[in-house]
This record gives sequence, C-alpha cells and structure tokens, in this order.
Amino acid sequence: MADRVTVIGWDGSPLTAAARSALSAATLVAGAAHHLALPEVPPAAERVRLGSVGLAARRIAGHRGTAVVLADGDPGFFGVVRTLRAPEHGLEVEVVPAVSSVAAAFARAGMPWEDARVVVAHQRTLRRAVNVCRAHPKVAVLTSPGAGPAELALLLDGVHRTFVVCEELGTTREQVSVLTSDKAADHTWRDPNVVLVIGGAGGTGAFAAPWLTGGDPAGGAERGWAGRPGEHDPEDRPGIGQDPTLRAVQLARLGPRAGDLVWDVGSAGGTFAVEAARFGAAVIAVDADPAARARTEAAARRHGVLLQTVTGRAPHVLESLPEPDVVRIGAGGVPVVTACADRRPERIVAHATTRDEAEAIGSALAAGGYAVETLLLQTVGLDPADWTERERSVVFLLAGRRASGAP
Repeated sequence: MADRVTVIGWDGSPLTAAARSALSAATLVAGAAHHLALPEVPPAAERVRLGSVGLAARRIAGHRGTAVVLADGDPGFFGVVRTLRAPEHGLEVEVVPAVSSVAAAFARAGMPWEDARVVVAHQRTLRRAVNVCRAHPKVAVLTSPGAGPAELALLLDGVHRTFVVCEELGTTREQVSVLTSDKAADHTWRDPNVVLVIGGAGGTGAFAAPWLTGGDPAGGAERGWAGRPGEHDPEDRPGIGQDPTLRAVQLARLGPRAGDLVWDVGSAGGTFAVEAARFGAAVIAVDADPAARARTEAAARRHGVLLQTVTGRAPHVLESLPEPDVVRIGAGGVPVVTACADRRPERIVAHATTRDEAEAIGSALAAGGYAVETLLLQTVGLDPADWTERERSVVFLLAGRRASGAP
C-alpha cells in the first residue's frame, strides 16, 4: 500500500502550497490528461491516467511510495474520494480541496445555491435527473458523455426551463451559455460541463430564505398531507375518489419520491398531484376537463410545488407522455388501467365503487404483470359535538406492484 495518498482538487487556479508540497514528494500521480500536464507534476513520478477510478485505486494500493490523485473541483463532492475510501481498496487519504464545479457554476451565474438540488447524470440515471429538474426550480446537473445538456433538453420536452451551461470550468476554454431548454438540443457541447436548470417557480414559498440545503422537501407547505377536500382546491367537493383516507393509502402504496415521475390520470382539482409533488416527485396531472387543469395549476401555485398539466382524454393522451415510475388512476376504468400497465410503471393504484368494477380492474392489473392488493376502505366522518355521522365513503382500492420477473 502507498505510504501516503493525497487527493488534490484543482479548479484552474494556481495550486496551493499544500498541494505543491504533496506533488513534489509524489512517486505516483494519477489524474486526467490535463492534470498530468501540470508543470508541478514531478518528471520522475509514475503517471496513471484516471479513466477508471477503481483501477487507479488498485494501482495506488499496490504502490510503495507516495501517491497523489488530481481531480477537478472538490474531490469530496461527488468525486473520487468516495471510491478511494471504499472498503475494497483500504486507502486512507488526505484531501486538499478546491472550489467544486457546482459552486463555480453558480458563481459564474451570480446566483445563491444553498436551495439548489444537485444531481449526477449518467446514461443510466439521466431519466431520474430529468425528473428532479421537472420537480424543482433550481437544479445543478453534473453531466457525463451521453447525458449532457442536449439529452437533458430532449427529455424535458414540454417543460420550460432556463439552462446555464458551463463548459470546461477553470480552463482557458471555459465558456458559459444561457439559453432556454428548447434550444439546448440544437448545440454540440464540450465535456466536462455543468448545467444549471432554472425556472418554473411554483409559488412564493420557492423564494423564501432556505433553512435546509436543497430546499424544504415539503415545498414550504403546511404540516401534514392527505387533507380534507378543499385544502388544495377550494372548489373541490367531496366525491368519488376524493376521500382523504383513500388518498393517504394511495400515496402510501405508491411511495412517490425524488427522481420519480408520477402520472395522476383523472386529476380533477389536483389534490393528489400536489401532495405527490410535495414528496419531491415530478408529476404529470392529466384530465380531460380544461377547468380541472386550471384548478390543478392554481393549487400547485398556492402550495409552491412544480408539476406539469396535460389536457386530454385517456388512454390516448398517455401515448406521448414520458415513462412513469408510479401511476394513480382516478378515472377511466379498465381501458386506462390496461394502457398504464403497458407502460410498465413500478406501481399502479386505482379505485372502484362496485365489486364488479374492482374485479375487472384487478384482472387488468394481473394480466399486465402486477401482483394485486385489493382493499375495501370505509370511512365515516363524525361530528365531535354529538358523534353523529357527517359523511360516509366506501370504496375499493386496487394497488398493483410489478411482479418480479414480469416482462
């Protein structure tokens, strides 16, 4: 094992005295090509191109001498320190940090960033990164080849955002471009780059002084969720599918979270859509009634959350929507359930008012490859003054979980 391992962050500025001292004593230096070309790298030191960090870590673990790893920005922030300290390598490291690329990007934009979400986009995580950009008004995306500004823009189709694209930060080729998301796909961007995705503030709460890095996950909304009809939309009236208990169980079965895309099909006044968005998920609320779309958007503004609304009749309108992770079906019956199951989300919830309808929906979910849970939910609202019945709701809940190994 190397006698000493120092990880040095580099942001384009002159190296600190501590960094120069560590480099001068190095017998092995690992880094990208532009790091290994720095004049401070000792000519006699073994040089390792940092393509695979895991491979470099194994080389360092087998080296007898003093090793230095050079990395862009702060190597402890989505950087190489995590891999080097992994148990399989057994390396103890000293870190000389620099300004992270995220901090540098926001500095170039002249914006505060304690309320920003930071995501890493690889080809395998790109869709989840895009969903975070749908759900939050300020996101920094650490990109990679094949998951850069153009790909982000293409997957954000229909959602307006401003992109601040920072290419090759800290180098002589640094360039910062500000453009709308619909224009970003028309450009060829240089790696490495960081993209700030800005816009779509859902309400006044989005601009309040933050107390938590990344912003309040509840969107600054009031305490609690699955409230009574009318809390999100004053025009909402109690009706089929509007019972708070049903909505609470639907949310519990779906478990919306950051990085997910939720379809709310038959969104009505947007009560469910707003509460799913408060969990940090991206939401597309679909309804055939233009008035429902307006009420949903108004509810989102009141509660400071972001969501997308689509007017159209399911199942046909669903064909052009991006792939969902979880789906709540508020209207449409078996045809909509079948269409949603064909898109293979992880979970689907629906409800029915009769046993025959519940059996048909359950059969459609099972045919689509889902393990089905069926509940009969009955709630009775009572007047606390005399314990007389105020209102009663009886509904079947169908919850489908994609079966393991389903095609």
